[in-house]
Amino acid sequence: MKFIIKILLSALAVIVLAKVLPGVSVDSYLTAIIVALVLSLLNFIVKPILVILTLPVTIITLGLFLLIINAIIIILADKLIGGFDVTTLWWAIIFSLLLSLLQSILYSLLKEDKKV
Repeated sequence: MKFIIKILLSALAVIVLAKVLPGVSVDSYLTAIIVALVLSLLNFIVKPILVILTLPVTIITLGLFLLIINAIIIILADKLIGGFDVTTLWWAIIFSLLLSLLQSILYSLLKEDKKV
């Protein structure tokens, strides 16, 4: 149940960011849910492999290369999902940063709600 709620919160974050950022678009709410699911799968499967393969570059850049890895994950999701479009690498980086921030806020609200 917790996984479904997190996916729905991530989909909400994707929708909000698609409305705010001109370089990102999502066709529908269903597409946003699919984007959230695909991003979670890519972060679970592909991201660890990319992190290991690029470890020397990540160390040299003091971890900043992880921003590029996150953007690559976003662009990969863009290529896999029709109805989700990110125009450039820069928009993917901005989307990735804001998505992480928004998810952190939404997930913390979820945790606070459970405490009450």
